[in-house]
Amino acid sequence: MNATQMYNLASALRMEGGLLLLLVVLLIYKVAKGENTSPVIWRVMNKGVLLIAIGGFAVPVTAVLFGGMYVSDPLIACQKGILALGTFFVMLQANHWLRRHSNAVEFYMILIAVLMGMFFMVSSGHFLVFYLGLELATIPLAALAAFDFEKQRSSEAGVKMILSSAFSSAILLFGVSLVYGFTGSLYFSDVSLSFSAEVLPLAAFAFLIAGFLFKISAVPFHLWTADVYEGAPVAVTSFLSVISKGAAMFIFVTVLYKVFGGISEAWVPVLSVVAVATMTLGNAMAIRQDNLKRFLAFSSITQVGYLLIGAASAGVAGSSSVVYFILIYIFSNLGAFTVLSVISSRTGKESVSSFSALYKTNPVLSLLLMISVFSLAGIPPTAGFFGKLFLLNAGAQSGMTWVVVIACLNMVVSLYYYLRLVKAMFADPNPDPIGKVEMNWREKFVLGCCLAGILLMAVFPFVFEEISKLAFGIQ
Repeated sequence: MNATQMYNLASALRMEGGLLLLLVVLLIYKVAKGENTSPVIWRVMNKGVLLIAIGGFAVPVTAVLFGGMYVSDPLIACQKGILALGTFFVMLQANHWLRRHSNAVEFYMILIAVLMGMFFMVSSGHFLVFYLGLELATIPLAALAAFDFEKQRSSEAGVKMILSSAFSSAILLFGVSLVYGFTGSLYFSDVSLSFSAEVLPLAAFAFLIAGFLFKISAVPFHLWTADVYEGAPVAVTSFLSVISKGAAMFIFVTVLYKVFGGISEAWVPVLSVVAVATMTLGNAMAIRQDNLKRFLAFSSITQVGYLLIGAASAGVAGSSSVVYFILIYIFSNLGAFTVLSVISSRTGKESVSSFSALYKTNPVLSLLLMISVFSLAGIPPTAGFFGKLFLLNAGAQSGMTWVVVIACLNMVVSLYYYLRLVKAMFADPNPDPIGKVEMNWREKFVLGCCLAGILLMAVFPFVFEEISKLAFGIQ
């Protein structure tokens, strides 16, 4: 390998290399300092992940490495930048909680390892690399879900997470093995050329899709979601709801379009039905929730239903609207979760009823939470409105009229439970409201960025236009 090839390799893998460097720094720090944790190491990690995110947006690289097993292009670099940006927000959000935790360094190590697995997953051009990335991104998440060591619910969440992950991975791996049996290759490009819409190959495809639907919490594979979200620490729940789900959606759309685009007539109707079921059941369950983590868990299931409309549209508009919506979803959902994290870490309260009259004691937090849920509900002029508009437009362009109509009805239904939370904060009486809560500068920074993202992305449409230039459809 000559110097030019070495440079190209290092350039293509610079984001993964940056994460590996952060892991090495953490490992050396842990060995040297033991249980003593300095704020300096947190600042180094936060800035490192932020630089990686900026690198994904600002300096995209096109590369095909290891015979096509690893690929990178400007859209993939953008997707990695979105995942790193969301992880950066979660790290800042978790800072207050981690200051009281004896294993803060281990938390950062696991989180960065998960992010690296996601990077390999979205850059995969081969099912083996995809599976290795998926496992690296999934198994450590179970440890994060159980990171509140003193709470039994957290341990239960970890156990449920690892069991559901093992089950879904087994289904997915069985599908991959059958695909290899029918095509003789695990390269995405080879499988796309030789895969046919016959009965047995379609059965293999069904196993593969079921594994993906498990990972993104789509109906009927969503049952693990609420329990894991409720038991995990708030920062981990934030990560699961946005970053983990976003990474799975990115690679899901890539596999659908680039590998199985030739049999789209088989999977578009199935995804349409799953999208409708996911939206409807997610809404029906969210209405019944009082715990805010479970409330946001079922809200995230509903959002997956909207994302599946974009995925099922099978065009450039579909893939671009999925990436755009996930970027908006990071701002909207992390805004809501950061308010919940601030309240929960100071008071331990996580129920909708306990947030009654929050506006009287914490007007800023109440307004920020209201704007975040407005964006989740898709109320104009927030960015969430435009995110859903583009997803539904992609579905309408593909002739999925009945799905779009049901999605609009579901958006109306979702207003009920989102506005119920707003009503509790601003209108409901509470003789013992939550007292005044002080935020540190990191939490203020995250909330400020989320607010700016929700408002500015609604005003400046160039973000969607730039993503559309990079997006792809079924060829």
